[in-house]
Amino acid sequence: MQPLGEFYKRSRKLSGLSQEAMAEKMFMPRSTISKVENDKMELKVSDAARWCQVTNVPEFLAAILCGVDVNTVVHTLTKLIGGFITYINF
Repeated sequence: MQPLGEFYKRSRKLSGLSQEAMAEKMFMPRSTISKVENDKMELKVSDAARWCQVTNVPEFLAAILCGVDVNTVVHTLTKLIGGFITYINF
């Protein structure tokens, strides 16, 4: 299982947000965004849900809530949708 920080970072970047912009949308300091993305801090479920909402990645939220590996969810959804979900390429 890949560390969550890398996914958080990718989702933020693919949404076109800087760490500063993400921090504003998440109502937290930029240093917290950096710590999360570098796996030095974990988000509470409510903050993870907000991150997924801000970056528009609901499948990741489903994986977090169900305790499923993110790669498994993305792989399965990609098969079902026929490659529509191409923005996460682990």
